[in-house]
Amino acid sequence: MLGGDEFISSPPRKTVRFGGTLTDVLLKYQKGETTDFELLKHQLLDTEIKDAQIINWLQEFRASVAYLTKDFEQLVSILLKLPWLSRSQDVVEEYLGFLGNLVSAQTVYLRSCLHMIASHFIPPRVTIREDDVDISDSDDDEENLSGNFNTCHRALQTIAKYVPSTPQFLMPILVENFPFINKSERTLECYVHNLLRITVYLPTLRLEILELIVEKLLKIDVSAPRQDIEDAEETANNSDIKEKTTEEGLFDMEEDEEAKENKDTFSTSDMMAHPLAERLDILMNILFSYVKDICQVDGKLDVNKTKDLYRDLVTVFDKLILPTHASCHVQYFMFHICSFKLGFAEAFLDHLWKKLQNPNNPAVIRQTAGSYIGSFLARANFIPIVTVKACMDLLVNWLHVYIDNQDVGTKAYCDVTLHGPFYSTCQAVFYALIFRHKQLLDGNLRKGLAYLQNLNFERIVNCQLNPLKICLPSIVNLFAAITRSKKTIDPIYQIWEELSTEDLQELKKPFKKCTTEDEDDDFLKGEIPQNDGMVGIPPNSYDSNILSPASSVGSPPVTYVQRHL
Repeated sequence: MLGGDEFISSPPRKTVRFGGTLTDVLLKYQKGETTDFELLKHQLLDTEIKDAQIINWLQEFRASVAYLTKDFEQLVSILLKLPWLSRSQDVVEEYLGFLGNLVSAQTVYLRSCLHMIASHFIPPRVTIREDDVDISDSDDDEENLSGNFNTCHRALQTIAKYVPSTPQFLMPILVENFPFINKSERTLECYVHNLLRITVYLPTLRLEILELIVEKLLKIDVSAPRQDIEDAEETANNSDIKEKTTEEGLFDMEEDEEAKENKDTFSTSDMMAHPLAERLDILMNILFSYVKDICQVDGKLDVNKTKDLYRDLVTVFDKLILPTHASCHVQYFMFHICSFKLGFAEAFLDHLWKKLQNPNNPAVIRQTAGSYIGSFLARANFIPIVTVKACMDLLVNWLHVYIDNQDVGTKAYCDVTLHGPFYSTCQAVFYALIFRHKQLLDGNLRKGLAYLQNLNFERIVNCQLNPLKICLPSIVNLFAAITRSKKTIDPIYQIWEELSTEDLQELKKPFKKCTTEDEDDDFLKGEIPQNDGMVGIPPNSYDSNILSPASSVGSPPVTYVQRHL
């Protein structure tokens, strides 16, 4: 069997004739003699055609591609609809050679060839009759599915080799062929998997493909309200459901041993009861696997590859995640890649900070960036407390400067439309403090309290902008919904830890300014307000998505809820 260039450039071994060569048939057709041409079409459309006959015809076509001008578009269409993937390996190899020759000689058929290949990136469809009704669905029992996908990628690489402009023509076709989000999990899984595989050998398309995938994931995300997911999970947990296994993942890249051992032993507890949530969970895990496979080589982080992918993912985050309302889960791809190395987490925080403090950005984007900073600092357990403190210092200093600038202005009153970024930054600081207080005070309570005292929260909460009235009831936990993709995120996720009784008593002590003689002072002057202050907020409102109200959302823009003090 020949392969690669040797095969494509090899001459046909045999000809098939109906009163002449294929070239003769094509020339006769152009002169109006259609008998042999119709006979040729009839044979190619015959479902009983043998592999040997297909091979012979393909060899003829390879030798005559120069004659396959746009006048023969109908004939080429028939060739592109041949069920070549289900034939013998000899047919497959001959067909790949034909595609290479065709696009080299007749680029007019490039789009048609790309459409044909993209159509095979999902399982073949079968028609089932139930009560005289035709029901079309994906054929999940296709034994050669993985092999067929490999062959399709070979075909695409062959075309890209001979037509350098292939990527720019391919992307619109990939968008057009993306299955609707209500298609089966298997169909969506296969298509997303194949899109990500394309980025490996056509890297110029990676950013656009990632944007396409995240855009579709967001549509699923916002179409599955968190309360609906929670209700479905509660119903499922209260009923007796038999265990069933999930389909084996399609990535043929390296996996860790634990994943291999557990792959076929999933129970229903690992599957989402809500159908859209299950689709989202499957697709998110494919994206996580892709990120890991790109960034890690032989189990070690490839910093340069990770940097390149990080830049693409940040671009996608800015374009799609930041402006999207009610996204609860898709943003975890940034959480995931930032967990690989502290430098990426710090770079992401710096990126969000620049978005927040830039007055030229729309207010809603600045508010969203602030909320993500708070959530990231609070929830990412791979961020050390020294980084948390550095960010807190930056944010709190910005708040004090903002208050300074308002003291001489005419808009120094509580209004979210005027001071949205300010309130969002307050939320970020309060949120980070709520989840990281134990680490801030751990080891040396005296120093921890001195650090908090120096942040001067008293001035912030008592300023005329009155952040407690606006912010606290509406702090939304962006990274708390862990009922999908749980195995990937859990190890890097910071859970709520309550203060001990002793810590609470210590925080309630009267506050005095630190002096060299007295270093046992507390956090706020006077007692911490139990209903209005930060510590008095019920932790469950952040720690458990099960207890979140139906109206809450998992991502900004922040909805500020008024409360009476």
